[in-house]
Amino acid sequence: MFIKNNEPVSLLHYWTTRYLLTLCIGLVLIGVVSAYWIKYAAIEKQLEVTRLFAEEVADRVVDDDGNVLVGDKLHQVLDNRRKFMGVDRNLLLFVQNKKGEIIYNRTGMVNPALKQALPRMLEQANTADKVKQPSGDTLYVIRKDLEYNDVPVGKVILLFPETDIKVGREQVQYLVIMLGSLGILGWAVIYFHARKLSDPIQDVVLSARRIVEGNYDVTINKTIKEREIHELVYTFKEMADRLRQLESIRTELLAGVTHELKTPVTAISGLVQAVNDEVVTGDEKNEFLQICLKETKRLQKMVEDLLDFNSFAVGAIAVQLEEQNLSKLIPEIASQWRVTQDLENVEFITQLPEKETIINIDPSRVQQVVINLLNNAKQAVGKKGKIELVLFATDSDMRVDVRDDGQGIPLDEQSLVFERFFRGRNKKEKVRGLGLGLSFSKMIAKALGGDLILGQSSPQGSTFTLILPKK
Repeated sequence: MFIKNNEPVSLLHYWTTRYLLTLCIGLVLIGVVSAYWIKYAAIEKQLEVTRLFAEEVADRVVDDDGNVLVGDKLHQVLDNRRKFMGVDRNLLLFVQNKKGEIIYNRTGMVNPALKQALPRMLEQANTADKVKQPSGDTLYVIRKDLEYNDVPVGKVILLFPETDIKVGREQVQYLVIMLGSLGILGWAVIYFHARKLSDPIQDVVLSARRIVEGNYDVTINKTIKEREIHELVYTFKEMADRLRQLESIRTELLAGVTHELKTPVTAISGLVQAVNDEVVTGDEKNEFLQICLKETKRLQKMVEDLLDFNSFAVGAIAVQLEEQNLSKLIPEIASQWRVTQDLENVEFITQLPEKETIINIDPSRVQQVVINLLNNAKQAVGKKGKIELVLFATDSDMRVDVRDDGQGIPLDEQSLVFERFFRGRNKKEKVRGLGLGLSFSKMIAKALGGDLILGQSSPQGSTFTLILPKK
């Protein structure tokens, strides 16, 4: 019913159909219960009227002296009262004296089988509320004791068939109208709400299709009151904006990476061609070869970075954890980095905790991350500035801060600094590279069980924090 040819149907059709089916089942159950209740009410009403008629008969057959008398006019009087009270003509009436003898009966035209079974049925009627006819139909029993001064002097017994109890047409009409109205109202309500629910989802679907086609401009201006749908729609919009931003970065950075790789290849090709054509000789030839060697190493380093990054991205590079004293490892890394850098006008400060801290880490991987952060800080401060390398502990981890007083990272770029191949505007103009350093470093930090975060960045400087777990 809901899926045709193994293809899903629309949310509006699916839920309205399911709800309509559920509503119909519910209304059928309500109708059955209501019909049963109407029939029960009709039976109770008929029993009550018959009891009143039995009391009327009892008042007519007991005289002032306590005798049970049946006059000639009783039959006519009872017929008039029965018509007035609406008691059915198939009513069987019996009047017994105190000895149990029938002194009056009003049975009308009965078939022989019923007439033969009357003695048995009357005997059962003295104790039961229902008796069975020979045909199998049920007769309801109404008994009324005849009393004079609280002394029993006889009994009135009324029998009427269950099939004669009629349910009022108006009650049935009201029930049908009520159930029909509830069905239409219920279907209209669920259709309205399902449509209201499906519309924003359909907007998301259409926007997703546009994204698949390469159009990342998603515009959703509708006001949505449902919290879950609101979160879905606007989270999708944020995702689309993020994809658009990343697609722009990817296109730009792909061009940048291609340029970075092409530049040394072009330089090497031109220099080697000059040497091969003997355009240069002697010392100039050797200089050209040295430049080619330098460009080759730079090209090799960029390729290695790409290979390392891809290998680490798929988890192909493992880390070797061992006990290390960070209070000794961090100064060693700082010292090694210092001797390879020109820090003539750059103030480099290292701050360490007084207490030694031993944790399980991979020292070579930690060195990779810290040196990359120090190189970035050096590029940020330029020829003059201040760099701080700070090791400190928290309750659950050890942290290494690398702080600089450079010009900082623009606010709109701070969320992208760990994206692969991302290079900020300021860095792109000053430093050549692939933009994999921070992304690679964050992967290493994650592999060590920690993290790498941008603590803060402003025009007064930036702080990157390497987090290493104690356990």
